[in-house]
Amino acid sequence: MSNVPVTAQKDNPLIEIFLRAAAVEEGLSANTIDAYRRDLRGFLTFHKDRPLEKIGKNQVNRYLGALFSYGLNPTTINRRLSAIKKFLRFHSGGSKAIIDIKGPKLSRRLPVVLSVGEVQKILAIPDKDDIRQRRDLAILETLYATGMRISEIIGLELAVYVPEIAYMMVTGKGNRERLVPLGRFALVAIDSYLKSSRPLLAENKALSNSLFITRRGQGFSRSGMWKLIHGYIAKAGIGKKVTPHTFRHSFATHLLEGGADLRVVQELLGHASINTTQIYTHLDREYLLEIHRQYHPRSAGETG
Repeated sequence: MSNVPVTAQKDNPLIEIFLRAAAVEEGLSANTIDAYRRDLRGFLTFHKDRPLEKIGKNQVNRYLGALFSYGLNPTTINRRLSAIKKFLRFHSGGSKAIIDIKGPKLSRRLPVVLSVGEVQKILAIPDKDDIRQRRDLAILETLYATGMRISEIIGLELAVYVPEIAYMMVTGKGNRERLVPLGRFALVAIDSYLKSSRPLLAENKALSNSLFITRRGQGFSRSGMWKLIHGYIAKAGIGKKVTPHTFRHSFATHLLEGGADLRVVQELLGHASINTTQIYTHLDREYLLEIHRQYHPRSAGETG
């Protein structure tokens, strides 16, 4: 156990040592590492001037109570608790009392999903005669065709696109690689972008290896990509509360509605566990119930 006192310094050595080990052992993504760093800074700052060996169950519970009082949602609190447990276990072995601490129970909220018609409405917006909008169409078609995460699509490099085989190699969470098929519309949109849009965006600029590039010739940031996507959702007049994962949720749900096997959807999404994919079966059941109520003569009619 280290006797280094907890401080509010920006780069706490205790945190950085843990993160380096976690990155190697668990294959965590850069985004997860950054989230852990923020979570642990907040926890250690809350207990500033207290040596790490003096932080126990009571201190962890007191911190969780503070998070509740700040109005943080259960998902965020549980994520922070997970990081804290791993951190304390790494540096001290972690007492059973700490390991057994439970976070708030999560209500199983189903993700917002776009209908097929809404997706088609969004995809109809980009002007194919405009250089940047031709690129935007390729991005939107790729998202819907593959169900990629935002971090995955901005990480795509030119070399992964091989139109002859109509597949794309994607690197997901934990550096796990998977092959995802591209539909005909996505292939056409990407080919058009690469032939008549990307060369103009890259002209006289430092060459980027990213498949999708900005007007500055560089790859997209996460926020920049989300801003682009959200802009088209807004233009389509869709009032749903969407997130960066909305296209991904819609991709999975539409496959299941069409009869795809859950294991296939798991593979396409790059989920390590089938349990993660099973949330979409709830969406599928809601859809089936809606269809049953709409079309079955004994489901929604008057009974009296």
